[in-house]
Amino acid sequence: MTQIPVICLVGPTGAGKTAASLHLAERFAGSVVNLDSRQVYRDFPIITAQPSAEEQSRCPHRGYGFLATEEKISAGRFMDMAAEAIEQTRAEGRLPLLVGGTGLYLKALLEGLAAIPQVDPELMVRFERECDRHGPEVLHARLAGIDPDYAAKIHPNDRQRICRALEVYEGTGKTFSWWHAQPMEPTPYAGLRLGIQTTLDELAPLLGRRIDIMLQLGALEEAREARRHCDNPEAPGWSGIGCAEVYRHLTGELSLEECRALWLKNTRAYAKRQLTWFRRDEAIHWVGALDFAAMDTLVEQFLEQHG
Repeated sequence: MTQIPVICLVGPTGAGKTAASLHLAERFAGSVVNLDSRQVYRDFPIITAQPSAEEQSRCPHRGYGFLATEEKISAGRFMDMAAEAIEQTRAEGRLPLLVGGTGLYLKALLEGLAAIPQVDPELMVRFERECDRHGPEVLHARLAGIDPDYAAKIHPNDRQRICRALEVYEGTGKTFSWWHAQPMEPTPYAGLRLGIQTTLDELAPLLGRRIDIMLQLGALEEAREARRHCDNPEAPGWSGIGCAEVYRHLTGELSLEECRALWLKNTRAYAKRQLTWFRRDEAIHWVGALDFAAMDTLVEQFLEQHG
């Protein structure tokens, strides 16, 4: 089977993926496809750092801001979106550039999805009700006792993934980590994995400034408008970092200063988890955020082999 060449540009939040993706898109006639689980939500373009209108005008972008706040995104749904976007991009004679920080989506795209069997839908309902009663942190602690490897990869407030992992374990007797370690069918894509090289120490001050810029751009107004559409803090779109903290500020639970501090703390913790995930991937070629020459060389060599 001849595989479809795609470029995957990954790294932690705030590392500089957008600027690098625009360079590669212009250099190689590419289209950007979203590889981030938070940037799918249409109500939060600022808080989830979706490419701006000016940035999106520089090349085609797909997979951003298409999902309502109350809808769930999953690896399977992402795969369907990505496959359609890649097909459209290639039909236009352009190179697919998948850009984002969701390591699970990168793994699913290039290595396939775990063949987890269907389980009783009532299990998900049960765990969601438990989450409503006790909070996601309690269920995350339970998951950590069952599947510590997977629990370490997800945020303690990520109720969707927590409930899904518990549902799978209850329904199959096997953990998410076990299922993900099983052999998978090959995917139709050959991917070059480029990672933006950085450290948590380098990122930390940038993340604080980034939050300040989001607030200046209207993050609070964006969240107020989102509440008019969906005023349910348990909705999937509100679970993202930044969204959850701003919601608590708008309801009076947190002052703006407390909101910003918690937002920064959670963003930093998320960046740390992303760095840990991506550093485990030995197939990633690490490049500096502005080392466009190194990126160009790697892409040229990859396309010579797979173009």
